Amino acid sequence: MDKVLLKDLRKQNKYSQFFHEWKEQEFQEHPEKNSKIKELEQLSQNIGMREGLTIACYDYRSLNLAFFAGNVGELTGYPSSMFREKGMETTFALTHPEDRPEFIRFQKIVFDSFHQLTLEEKHTFEFSYTTRWVHRITNKVTWVLGKVRPYLIDSAGNFAMDLHIIMQLYTPPKTSSYDWNYSYQKEDGTRIFVSKNSPHSRTVSLTKKEKVIVTLILEGKESKEIAERLNISVNTVATHRKNILKKLKAKNVGEMVKILSTYPF
Repeated sequence: MDKVLLKDLRKQNKYSQFFHEWKEQEFQEHPEKNSKIKELEQLSQNIGMREGLTIACYDYRSLNLAFFAGNVGELTGYPSSMFREKGMETTFALTHPEDRPEFIRFQKIVFDSFHQLTLEEKHTFEFSYTTRWVHRITNKVTWVLGKVRPYLIDSAGNFAMDLHIIMQLYTPPKTSSYDWNYSYQKEDGTRIFVSKNSPHSRTVSLTKKEKVIVTLILEGKESKEIAERLNISVNTVATHRKNILKKLKAKNVGEMVKILSTYPF
């Protein structure tokens, strides 16, 4: 690998912070890992890997690409070695600068939404995105559409590996920047679909303690009453309330109550 590529690879380290939650999951060993990779190899051979189509499998335990097939090197200007060693970070680097903030935001949404689901629901989870890739050498911009689902969920319910089917779009889409959606099937059979343009459909990501406090707030309880009920300090209740406000992007308690009365959580 030449010096320029080595320099590029080292630069990717600064992007690790955006994906640390994925990597810090308490993963459990999965006996099917090797067989899953072999299935991907067989799949890529069977579909012939036509031009503009890439199959990729991100391993969230290391944030690299456990498997990929297609013309991703030609399409992006990044060598396969960079994807193998720094898969997620290299993908972030080649993403159009204007799309990166939403890319990061969506990663957080996917992580939070997935970990609120039951194990049965997790196995029905899938998401897609439309974004622009910038060629490392020529700076040519290419639109791509990615379809993703969990490929390996470990015994603890962690999102260990995913399966990406990425298609090159030869005609620019209607969207002008990073677009996304996700869906899953609830245990009662209901299909939930959430898109970038329907943020109010998104489940609010609250901790168990925050959910208890939210319920008490909606019952009209004051901080002192909540503290006594949960046997915690008033200051601790205040901290939880601030965190809830932040997650809901609410300006005050009144707006928080209004949002909580309509959002699922």
